[in-house]
Amino acid sequence: MTVDGDTTGFVPQKEVVYNGLLPYSDRLEREATELLAEIKANLSRAVLLRELWPGVAFWSRKLFSFLKLYGRRFSKEDHILFIKLLYELVTLPNLEPHMMQSYARLLIQLLKKKELLSRDDLQLQWRPLYDLYERVVYSKTEHLGLIWFPNSVDHILKALIKSCRLYFPASSTKEMLDEWRPLLCVFDMVMQKAVSNMELFLPTIMPPEEHSQGFQLWFDELMSLWMSVQNQPSWEGHLVNLFARLANDDLGYVDWTSYIPTIFTRILRSLNIPVGVNQMVTPRYLTNSYDIGHLVLWITALLGGPGNPAQKELTCLFNSIASFYHPSNHGRCQSRLMRVLQRLPASVVRRVHRERHAAPSWITLVPECQRLTDEDLQEFTRSLTGAALLAMFSKTGSTDAAYALQNLALLAPELVIPPVLEKTYAAMETLTEPHTLTATLSCMIGMARSLVSPNNHYPEGRGHVLPLLMGSLPGIDPNDFSKCMITFQFIATFTTLVPLADCSSAPSQHRDLTEIEKNLCFASAQFEDFVLQFLDRCFALIDSSTLEQTRDEMETDTQTHLESLVELGLSSTVSTILTQCSTEIYKMAIQKVYNFATSNIFETCVSGRMVADMCRAAAKCHPAESLRLFVPHCCSVIFQITDNEELQSEDELDKELLWNLQLLSEVTRVDGEQLLKYQGDLERILCVCVRLRCKRAYTLACSLLEYTLRSLSLIYPTEYRSTSGGFDTDLPIRDWGRAGDVADLGVCWHVPDQEEENFVFQLLSRLLHPELQRIKGHVSGDQPMSREELLQSLAIVQHCLLGAGSMLPPLDGPHVSDLVPSMINLGEIKLHIGIDYDDSRENYRESICQTMRLLLHHISEHSEDDTKSLFVIIKIISDLMFFRGTHKKEFDSRWKSFTLVKKSMENRLHGKKQHIRALLIDRVLLQHEMRKLVVEGSEYKVVHQELLCDLLLLSTSTYSQVRSRAQHVLTTALGIFSFSYRDLIPRILQLLSPQHTTGTRQQFKGALYCLLGLHSGPCPASAWDWDCVGEVWPALVRCGLSPSTTLEEPSIGGLLDDITDRIHRQHDTIGIYFTVSESCVEIANHIMRSTNPGPCLEAASIEELKEGLQRQRIRNVVAARKYEKLVNDLLDCLEDSNL
Repeated sequence: MTVDGDTTGFVPQKEVVYNGLLPYSDRLEREATELLAEIKANLSRAVLLRELWPGVAFWSRKLFSFLKLYGRRFSKEDHILFIKLLYELVTLPNLEPHMMQSYARLLIQLLKKKELLSRDDLQLQWRPLYDLYERVVYSKTEHLGLIWFPNSVDHILKALIKSCRLYFPASSTKEMLDEWRPLLCVFDMVMQKAVSNMELFLPTIMPPEEHSQGFQLWFDELMSLWMSVQNQPSWEGHLVNLFARLANDDLGYVDWTSYIPTIFTRILRSLNIPVGVNQMVTPRYLTNSYDIGHLVLWITALLGGPGNPAQKELTCLFNSIASFYHPSNHGRCQSRLMRVLQRLPASVVRRVHRERHAAPSWITLVPECQRLTDEDLQEFTRSLTGAALLAMFSKTGSTDAAYALQNLALLAPELVIPPVLEKTYAAMETLTEPHTLTATLSCMIGMARSLVSPNNHYPEGRGHVLPLLMGSLPGIDPNDFSKCMITFQFIATFTTLVPLADCSSAPSQHRDLTEIEKNLCFASAQFEDFVLQFLDRCFALIDSSTLEQTRDEMETDTQTHLESLVELGLSSTVSTILTQCSTEIYKMAIQKVYNFATSNIFETCVSGRMVADMCRAAAKCHPAESLRLFVPHCCSVIFQITDNEELQSEDELDKELLWNLQLLSEVTRVDGEQLLKYQGDLERILCVCVRLRCKRAYTLACSLLEYTLRSLSLIYPTEYRSTSGGFDTDLPIRDWGRAGDVADLGVCWHVPDQEEENFVFQLLSRLLHPELQRIKGHVSGDQPMSREELLQSLAIVQHCLLGAGSMLPPLDGPHVSDLVPSMINLGEIKLHIGIDYDDSRENYRESICQTMRLLLHHISEHSEDDTKSLFVIIKIISDLMFFRGTHKKEFDSRWKSFTLVKKSMENRLHGKKQHIRALLIDRVLLQHEMRKLVVEGSEYKVVHQELLCDLLLLSTSTYSQVRSRAQHVLTTALGIFSFSYRDLIPRILQLLSPQHTTGTRQQFKGALYCLLGLHSGPCPASAWDWDCVGEVWPALVRCGLSPSTTLEEPSIGGLLDDITDRIHRQHDTIGIYFTVSESCVEIANHIMRSTNPGPCLEAASIEELKEGLQRQRIRNVVAARKYEKLVNDLLDCLEDSNL
């Protein structure tokens, strides 16, 4: 059965919009449909054949990846079927904890967007979930050590119940109360359990007609209970959380008026503020302080309505605690007060969004009379502004206050922005209080969008942009690091929102401008001045951080951490400013940067890196203009110097050559299409410079090689301006603060064309091919090389791989068979990443792989102490297996910085992805890179097996540094290739066994480290697999008999302690009896019959179903035997007198 090409009538629940903006988006529709058909077929087939492991486990992981890549790109019917199937799987009795946890995580993901499925579409029974919760959290056998649960299991189960309680049937409230009401006894510990269960399970989101079956059954009773208890019992917090959730979910349907004064009194009491002269001491560990998140939610839900009584109480509350926000107050209660201040405005913004801007869904709306009016919002803003302005200068830093002010500025900009502006201008003028400047600037950064956007509440805000930018320039100060960084951030934030174009001539052409717009037009003449002054400041900063000035003679010549941060801030700010410039200003700026870079010769460590980075940032914005200046200049200098024959063999080279190489290597990191014009020059330089003997020179030439290849072969956006199509329109000031539009983003992509591909392979054949031949010659002994020469060859190979990795097809070949018995297909998913591999060209990944294996064995036999070469070989092996254009670590840090910038500049009030255009483009690029990185569950092929055995050889070699690097790559690989641990663990255990008489101490240690695994990753010694545990644990006990070591040695004893400790902490009980319930089978049959897309396999035949049942029985019997065998083996070890 093939996938139906006919997907008419297919309405996806919710797609990832960014997929549609990728340059190869036309292929993704089909890919997603095929993948979904595959997942549906294999997942339901695995359930029908009763194969929970590996079948269901493997394909539910694939479903998780599908959600990450395409969002919820399936029909509503499929969505409901997936949820029902996983709900049945999670609540299976006797399911092993680890499996239950992974199904729960997937189920939480599927239930995440609650607006997609209404209560009519889906109903889940509460009883099975409650039984599971009871079994795990109040387990009767866990404290006896009879069952081990993962540490995070409570947390995940609670999150699961929160996602599911929305869909409990209407009758469930009464059933729950019948269950727990008898436990409500104030004098008994069981009260705690009853109240926390109510807080977790009671559903509160219901349509108004069901309220009589919902909260009205318990509200009065629990409220009177809360009002009558004064001694702050431990269960009070749970009750408050339940009330807060009720108030938020049924806004306007619960009457709180009579309780409001008491609520605010209790809130004040729970903040635990020290009062009075004798400082009433509050107990150190407070059980009775309410959870801040729920507390803020409750206050937010009480606001509004006729007369707005809660606002009066809130104003009193903040008047009474305002003085505690003064910077001189510092104590234990400070952090709670700060959190209230930080979260309350954000919570109100969310409520206003829900009332005014949210997309309509099935969830009941807030009644008109209860909604917040503009007056309410102004009143709210007034009550908090005073505290926020004090908290700006708090000792704990200004982040909380900045976040509060950012949200207050969305609600009422005309009240919040003027006082902060006043403080900012004052801080810019004083020289003696730099901390006030950093605090005010960080608050202004959060308010930037409210200040710049053309809103009708505070139109005069835009007039402040230029004075603020000009006033912040003195902050670029080489002597004060934090001030310098915050200034860079401030300038970058404002220039991202504002096109830097001179439109002072516009008022004479346009008659319809308002007075404010006219003033803005005249002021915009200063932009050119601002850009040139900014560059001068940067040059001064660079001049004061050259190596000679910041180091003594003796110190190292690498960058310090602070310098690398300044360099990052500098280059990203320059890049932002020049991206936003109009063409005229850009031409002046690039000329200025060019003159600065070419009139001096910089040392290549600190200031040189800064200048080169700055030139790269400038060149990226308009590559054609900038390459025309830089490339001919650098090339002519390099040719002139390298024409001299004797240079080839010198160890130290002229500074001028090094500086020009560095400059050229950074400037070529631009749009690859523009590099083709300089093809001949670049190739000639590379051929000469990668063979120079001087290490600094060939390292720089290798980076030039890598960046050139990357520019030519990767897919990336080529511009990040704040409006698509440039700023040469007649009125750029109308674009100030405009948000990007996801539907019409107009991304310009660089996609490598035929000519660029030819150039990439031409460079590889001229540079990589000869190096591989040279290494082969070294291994065979025809042309031996010295260690320095070998390192140079390896560097060239490594940089070629890093540069062209995305164009080289991944390693392929037959896969290792018979690792696990399964009736399900466990193949990997192939994702299209925009490159069609050309099979007619030489497969360099294969040839690098073979050459490296030869060299590795040669080194380990003849010169094992050549550790530098081994380090590079380990890196190359890791890249051969995983690298396709992006490293996981880089991707993670970029994702993190993306979320930070998004948070500091988002507009939560209007929602709907109204981010700045540059941020949206960045997110699309991250989506593309994520597709290159989804590798978990890759097939374990023979090539990989060979490489992993080589890594194991290095992991148990003589030198500790080599061992630890190889172990790192090895454990990463074990986490990525499916079931590879079943192949490697026996090989590791061989090295530990007492029969292995030829082993060395280092081998023994290396093998133990391999079993320990990475800190973050899974620990191979406690895999969830009876076969592995049954071999590993007895081997660990017996390894003391190994002739190659003694356990008296502290390092080995410590290692064994670490391993047992990891097993104690990480190992959860492995299941023995697995059964699949009939209801699971029924839902799987439904999935098999579903359409749009139909599953890609035929339904399982009756013989197969019988065999599946048979295998389930056999598996359970065998697992029980394996368990008994493990117990007996361990007992035998106890009785062994040698131990």
